[in-house]
Amino acid sequence: MSRYKELTSDQLSLRNYNVQVGEALANVKTMKKVIGLSMPARN
Repeated sequence: MSRYKELTSDQLSLRNYNVQVGEALANVKTMKKVIGLSMPARN
């Protein structure tokens, strides 16, 4: 969770619950890509 908060803002910017869920999922997807870029490739 600390890595998520470090890469994204601490609060969700949108007010509608369904849109907040989408925003959180988009942030997690972006975080996975960033972490994946820094991991070494497996052979």
